[in-house]
Amino acid sequence: MKALLLAGGLGTRMRPLTESMPKPMAPVGNRPWLEQLVLHLKSQGIREFVMAVKYFPDRIQKHFGDGSRFGVRIRYAVEPILLGTAGAIKNAEPLLGDRFLVLNADIIQNAPIEPLLRFHEAHGGAATIGLVAVDDPTSYGVVELDASGRILRFVEKPAKHEAPSNLVNAGIYILEKEVLRHIPSGREVSIERETFPLLIASGAGVYGKAIEGYWMDMGTRDRYRKVHWDLLDRTFRLPLQGKEWKKGVWVGEHTVVSSDVSLVPPVLIGDRVRIGEGSVIGPYAVIGDGCEIGRGVRVTETIMWNDCRVSDDAYLKGCIFGAGLQIGPRHFLYDAVVSRGAEVRPE
Repeated sequence: MKALLLAGGLGTRMRPLTESMPKPMAPVGNRPWLEQLVLHLKSQGIREFVMAVKYFPDRIQKHFGDGSRFGVRIRYAVEPILLGTAGAIKNAEPLLGDRFLVLNADIIQNAPIEPLLRFHEAHGGAATIGLVAVDDPTSYGVVELDASGRILRFVEKPAKHEAPSNLVNAGIYILEKEVLRHIPSGREVSIERETFPLLIASGAGVYGKAIEGYWMDMGTRDRYRKVHWDLLDRTFRLPLQGKEWKKGVWVGEHTVVSSDVSLVPPVLIGDRVRIGEGSVIGPYAVIGDGCEIGRGVRVTETIMWNDCRVSDDAYLKGCIFGAGLQIGPRHFLYDAVVSRGAEVRPE
């Protein structure tokens, strides 16, 4: 079974971090989330992928190529215009098989696919939607199920008092090829507002099953932070790179940490990082590959992408820094979100 990864969205709610990169390429645990997703699916036996791309497609294509570096095969369906979820699926039709898996590639999850596939085969419908229970369903597509798991109706972003359940679309689908006949070509099509209601009305059989494991829509900065804190707390069991130097402190290869540096768990430090004397890193700090941290620096509750430079005596708390950021000496930054390649210096 092929997996279609929908990676063409703009990621507007995470700007400025996504101003020059597709949102699924944002690092999670110091590796692009899209890479983490491919490896997660590969571990479940999926070896053939189609990536639906639109926004900075070259960033994805250059990173993955034909997939051989990751032990998989990857092909690309480039959207001529933004086509929405269903439109992107239709655009990829020539590359898909009779049955295929679809995932929104900016959703963070580690759900096992086999139970969803068994459910789909047992019920014989045209589509099976992975579902997840949430406390507040008003930002999602909410479903109402009958006792067999058949979806009776689909309500997109309802008011709380109008939500038929707290089960929402998890952005994971198993679809039969017949679904593609119900999606028009060449225009933007919403799978939740158009395709699924049409399939339900036609009696094609749209079913839903709750997924297992971790799930988080990382569409906002706060959720992006939450994913990382869950990762460090190990409530999200994504494999971490590097060795665990002590409980809750993971350090990558060829990293140099001065002997008097305090690493306060939980902390994740990437490869080829240098941390200067007297610095305090953590709790809740993620430092990307190739970063250089000066002397006397304090970093807490902060996510730092690759190749950042932090000068002596800077204090960073609650920040998210894009790749290649440079922070000048003695600078205090709190709750700052700064895009890649910027330079921040005291006035």
